[in-house]
Amino acid sequence: MTRFWWHIGLVGLGAGLCSALMVASLASGLPIAIFLLCLAPLPISIVSVGWSHWAGLVAVAAAAILLALADPSWLLAFPLIVGLPAWWLGYLALLARPAGREGELDWYPVGRLVLWAALLAAFVGLIAIVEIGDATAQRMLRTTIEHMLRARLNIAADAPLVVPGIDDPNSLIDLVIAGAPAAGALLCTILQLFSLWLAGRVVKISGRLRRPWPDLAAARLPPVTMLLLVLAFVGTFLPGISGMAAAPPTASLLLAYAVMGFAVMHGVTRFMHGRTVALFILYVGFLLLGWSGWPLLMMALLGMIDGAFDLRRRVAARRQPPPVPPLERN
Repeated sequence: MTRFWWHIGLVGLGAGLCSALMVASLASGLPIAIFLLCLAPLPISIVSVGWSHWAGLVAVAAAAILLALADPSWLLAFPLIVGLPAWWLGYLALLARPAGREGELDWYPVGRLVLWAALLAAFVGLIAIVEIGDATAQRMLRTTIEHMLRARLNIAADAPLVVPGIDDPNSLIDLVIAGAPAAGALLCTILQLFSLWLAGRVVKISGRLRRPWPDLAAARLPPVTMLLLVLAFVGTFLPGISGMAAAPPTASLLLAYAVMGFAVMHGVTRFMHGRTVALFILYVGFLLLGWSGWPLLMMALLGMIDGAFDLRRRVAARRQPPPVPPLERN
């Protein structure tokens, strides 16, 4: 038993060190640092899924302490924004209960993992709202956005900021600041789901994955998700801080339904000729046009329609898999 806990502790410390280094790479100022920051939850997800959720907790604590040596604010910020969401999703992914059949288990549904990722990302968005409410943080964010605009438009630091097509650049900056929490919730949902998926693939290849790989095309969100989305969307029309607080959950829950929309496309094209080409065009189109927001809304709408009318079951009932050719006789 002692050897087990030593093993868990060492694995957790190693993962925490990797995650802390990914976050600390921001100090280098190199473009690759942004990529490493986005992958910071991955080591925690890997040890949580491949070893134990205790190893994941050790990784979260180790990374937070290491980062706090440079900046004490990371002692709380890292667990809330990066560490604990990755650990919790890894913990839930390995939950199971007896299925009623001897030796079989019902594993935690993928759809509920997607919902949890959206809710955790909404919480991160709420933290961003609190931070933006601070005058110092808001001034720093405004300065950062202005520097990015000047670099993009090749405008010197001592020259007036002029944005083509925008009469008042300050209003554009205000709009970006107001949308930052919702955008952060979207990004956090994507990163947490991607980290969990990639961790699962890595652990599966290593042979340490304890649950069978789920049928992602069959994933479904719990019915309560629609109620939560409606409440959050209605909340965006409230004045002041209440309306701002409703934006992150609205964005993250819409993304959860968009993920279900992709699951629908994988499900309904399962036995279709040219499926690979169709899905490739879908993903490339989404990546190229996703900045406009319309592809996300369309996929979310598809996910909602499937949740209400069960499109995948209806299509599967009409389409049967291709017949298996008979075995040749010797």
